[in-house]
Amino acid sequence: MIWIYAILVVALVIVLISIRQVNQYERGLRFTFGKYSGIMEPGWRLIWPIIQFHKKVDMRLKAVDVPDQKAITRDNVSVNVNAVIYYSVFSAELAILQIEDFQYAISQYAQTTMRNIVGEATLDELLANRDKIADRIREIVDKETDAWGLKVHNVELKDVSLPENMERTIAKQAEAEREKRAVIITSEGELAAAQNMAEAARTLAAQPGALHLRTLQSINDISSDQSNTIVFTVPMEILKALEGFVKKTE
Repeated sequence: MIWIYAILVVALVIVLISIRQVNQYERGLRFTFGKYSGIMEPGWRLIWPIIQFHKKVDMRLKAVDVPDQKAITRDNVSVNVNAVIYYSVFSAELAILQIEDFQYAISQYAQTTMRNIVGEATLDELLANRDKIADRIREIVDKETDAWGLKVHNVELKDVSLPENMERTIAKQAEAEREKRAVIITSEGELAAAQNMAEAARTLAAQPGALHLRTLQSINDISSDQSNTIVFTVPMEILKALEGFVKKTE
């Protein structure tokens, strides 16, 4: 009886030490005699000592920081770019069996891809279309890592750093562009004013007596200040009219 109890105790101990817990956000891979033998779903699972071992894979969304990468744009401008990649594991089996360290691998591949994509764009395109460039990086990395059991959800370019001399050049260019727009707006206003004045002149010339009324209105506006001295020429038509009036009275 002692041997039976001893065997039961040993069996119980083996069972207890063989229990492995797989959390809800994890999947486990079971290996028997070194050969892959199945996926372990969340819950308590048995892993027999010596003949079996397991490896857990976190299935949650992860963020990988891509460190600063020095790249040269298509127009030969040196920039430093960093990004962050959001990805998750959709196949624990592929993530373990197809690649040694998928976290390190996706980080390295993202760095290389980011340098290549930045090199295909000009500086203006990089600054103006960061979302499109980030989406292009996501497409390439996602396609390559699909065989590793990884799904890339998003890529964000966090910062694009320029050399100090280039920053000064861009600032001067922006200032020149603002001055250019200001000159264009001013010239358009002057052109519109000149066109309006020309139209007013044609209207006054077309209506008999309109110019005289305008002259009288201007004199009235000026005469509001008694300190002003007004000197104006009298149109020849008025002089002729006065001359005719004098002749009639004689």
